Amino acid sequence: MLSFTLSSERVRDTVITNAQGQVIYKTNTPFRLGVRTTTIQKIKPNDDMSMRHQFEVMGEIEWHTFASSKFRFGGTEVETKDFIPRRGWQDRKRVFTGPDGCSYRWDLQFRVVVLSRDDGSRTEVARFHRATLGIIGTKRKATLEVSPEVAHMMDTVVMTFIYVEKLRMDQEQARTPDNNAFGTQVGGPI
Repeated sequence: MLSFTLSSERVRDTVITNAQGQVIYKTNTPFRLGVRTTTIQKIKPNDDMSMRHQFEVMGEIEWHTFASSKFRFGGTEVETKDFIPRRGWQDRKRVFTGPDGCSYRWDLQFRVVVLSRDDGSRTEVARFHRATLGIIGTKRKATLEVSPEVAHMMDTVVMTFIYVEKLRMDQEQARTPDNNAFGTQVGGPI
């Protein structure tokens, strides 16, 4: 598996580095009321000898609360309800067709998301590991592991990962009984 480290579990504002520590992708979502847009930048091959990192926009996710969110990439715009529709009990699965023509499925599990082939084999091809503090076991940063067999579609894996992990985080936050509608703590000892 190829291992990519995230600087933060907040996937809409993170830096993704490879095993050598080189920045491969960056995400940024400026704060604004209403519709927010995550911009995903990808490192661009360096044509000159300056050794500076240069990035290009790989895609965008336009987040909507009541309508379908949108992906923009490769000069196209597509609604997420069409590109990566819900499937399964409690909408905990999202299915899409990769650029290779194969069907893939993200499973939004309790604390992680897992990408597998959506066929009889159900071969796992990517998995997100959340950061751990090291209280029990080894301290670890948030990591996305990707199988070399889907490395040819890394941009699609990253874009769909950001989308489904944000959905999973929202579901996790909604399950937390101490949060009100604004996501702030309420109640507790007086």
